Amino acid sequence: MLLALIFGGLIGYAFGKFPGFLIGAAIGAFIFNRLKSRLIGKLHNIQSGFVESVFAVMGALCKADGVVSQDEIKVAEAMFVRFRLNDTQRAKAKAAFNRGKAPDFDLDAELARFLQMTGRQPAFLQMFLQVQVSAVAADGVIHPAEHAMLVRIARGLGLPESQVDQLEAMLRGAHSGQAGAGAGQRSTGQQIDDAYKVLGVSPSASDDELKKTYRKLMSENHPDKLAGKGLPESMREMAEERTREISHAYDVIKEARKKAG
Repeated sequence: MLLALIFGGLIGYAFGKFPGFLIGAAIGAFIFNRLKSRLIGKLHNIQSGFVESVFAVMGALCKADGVVSQDEIKVAEAMFVRFRLNDTQRAKAKAAFNRGKAPDFDLDAELARFLQMTGRQPAFLQMFLQVQVSAVAADGVIHPAEHAMLVRIARGLGLPESQVDQLEAMLRGAHSGQAGAGAGQRSTGQQIDDAYKVLGVSPSASDDELKKTYRKLMSENHPDKLAGKGLPESMREMAEERTREISHAYDVIKEARKKAG
């Protein structure tokens, strides 16, 4: 705001001395407020559209095997709670979920609309896919039809199929961490393999390549940065969860390389 006032004032001063400075400052303030309003409006539209697209696609995904079960409806409702949606947002999310279940729902068109709305920002696309994977994996099982739909969603977002494997690995890591003592049921080899999938790098990657990829992922997925680009506050928890899993995967690989050392 201050910069807009000064900049506008200086331009005005160049043409009309002090009176011009005042007029220029006023014009600068007006332009600043207009741009600020547009930015806030754009962020609000992205946030609202993000939630609606998430639940519309979730509805289609839950019906991928032919029918939406009560368990899947409970998963969607649990997402309402997890994302801390208010009454208005819940009503929109439910309507979107039901729209996604409809026989005439156009999945490709919905994904195209989401791409346009978010400007194809990689972290947003990955977060969108992460929500879908989390939804179908809530019961611990991803059915073949659901996996095929997840791959279709990933491709529709311009993401490689490996992103689905990466997110499934991330969820396995999260679930094993929550399982406490049960985490030991996964072999060390499985944990390391999943860690490489989470970071999306090959086991043959150098230490420098590994560190570069890790830092890039942490920067792209930082909750504050995503919030500034329009990620709904209700999804901040999932963004934080993603950064924790990225950090954990990096630590697992570093420790394994140190031991192999």
